[in-house]
Amino acid sequence: MSALLEHVMSPEVRPFAIAAAMILIVGSIEVVSMLVGASLSEMLGTNIDFGHPSDNGVINAISWINVGGVPLLIFPLLLLGAFSITGFLIQDIARMVAGPLPATLASVGAVAVSIPLVRAASRGIARVIPKDESYAVGLGDLVGRVGEVVIGPLDQGPPGRVSVADIHGNRHFVWAVAAPSSSPLPQGTMVLLVDRAGTRFVAVKADDELKPSKPTLSS
Repeated sequence: MSALLEHVMSPEVRPFAIAAAMILIVGSIEVVSMLVGASLSEMLGTNIDFGHPSDNGVINAISWINVGGVPLLIFPLLLLGAFSITGFLIQDIARMVAGPLPATLASVGAVAVSIPLVRAASRGIARVIPKDESYAVGLGDLVGRVGEVVIGPLDQGPPGRVSVADIHGNRHFVWAVAAPSSSPLPQGTMVLLVDRAGTRFVAVKADDELKPSKPTLSS
């Protein structure tokens, strides 16, 4: 066990060990967030959509890698996983032939191999994940929807969280603040999202006629 740990933490494979550890950390955070009822992947968004051309070279590069679109949380995990596995393989092969490569050189090689692997994997995952383009909902479509304050209270200071369903019933957890004329909106309050600035929504207390009826145990 100690020999394996020593091998994994040796300088020539340290970048790949760090990448593997980051996968475990992100996965653990996702599990914990789901246990408290707020999935990390939901908070980040359902899909990354870089389908439209952009003047930003980084966005265009991600668009090429992420063909077909994958859930936002899966994309970095694919990238980290491909980089880690490829890096360990490169160093193992190099060690059998002549000796381990410098970590920087091995990392460059791992990145070069990982990019097409992630591109192919993202296309495959996009085909497997059930998806209907008509169900794609932008943040702007949530304006006018009624949600519940799950992290609050909402005021004019730092934003809280609102749980809101889109027209297809998919649940989103969005950042929100109270409207300038609104009093603080405590946790559990039903609110109406009336405006949006970037990823931050503006909320007011929902009128009684807008509030959804409470589900009963029989239903």
